[in-house]
This record gives sequence, structure tokens and C-alpha cells, in this order.
Amino acid sequence: MVFDKVIGNINEIDNLDEYHVETIYLNSEDLLKRILRVTSDHNREYGITLENGEKLIDGDILYNKDKKLIVVKVNSEDVLVIEPSTITEMGIIAHALGNRHLQAQFEDDKMIIQYDRLVEEELKRDNINYSRKKITLKKAFKHVEFAHRH
Repeated sequence: MVFDKVIGNINEIDNLDEYHVETIYLNSEDLLKRILRVTSDHNREYGITLENGEKLIDGDILYNKDKKLIVVKVNSEDVLVIEPSTITEMGIIAHALGNRHLQAQFEDDKMIIQYDRLVEEELKRDNINYSRKKITLKKAFKHVEFAHRH
């Protein structure tokens, strides 16, 4: 079976316990792909080919028939959540991360980056408030692919 569109999100279903849920687990970078071949937690293979630039998100429903759902679940990722307390701290962080070409996401005055041991050491050294967490990202980190010389 090949799915070509998202038909809803599991968060919109009130009586979820009345459904049988089959889950397709994806890594966040898979969300950037237009065509996927996946295996569900029921060991069934499916294809996903979304049209019109549509992107998957955690909880998307690909199938809903006879009280059976096939749902996308995004695996959590190891990240650093950085919470600078001043604009100066944000400038220090931005300068350090910009030089490393790390992708960042911003949410509720927090900066989220993929876990990096060297960045964690810098944050500790500069005494900047951060935490290391496993979270499900709302969107995937896009990898920068370009030649760059200093």
C-alpha cells in the first residue's frame, strides 16, 4: 500500500481507545523526504509519497478505515535546549554556533540544537543555561550542504 496524503492527526481523535493503531516510526530527517519506504510496528511495508510539498509531522494519520489507523510517530532526538538569560548570552551562543554551521530551531525563547559534545562543553565553560533532553521535534533539522572556507 502506498499513501499519498495525510488525512488527519491522531491528536484530533477523541475516542482513540476505540481504534486499533498501527504505527510507522520515523526519524526527524525522514520528514524532509518526499518518498519513503517504511515498515510499521506490525512489520508491514508501506510506501509514502506525498504530493504538493506536503510534509509529515508527528501523529499524522495515513489510513483510517473500519476503526483501524495507520499513524506516523516521530522518534525523539538527543538535543541541547539553550535558554540564554540576556541578549549578550544569545550573541555569544549565536557566534559560536554560527561558526560550526549547526542548525537551530527556536521555540518559546529557547534555542534547540542537535546534541554536540563540544557545544555542551562551550556552554558549560561560558556558564550559559542549557539542558540536554530527548524530545520529539516539531520539524526536522535541515542539513546545510555547501562548500565553505574560512
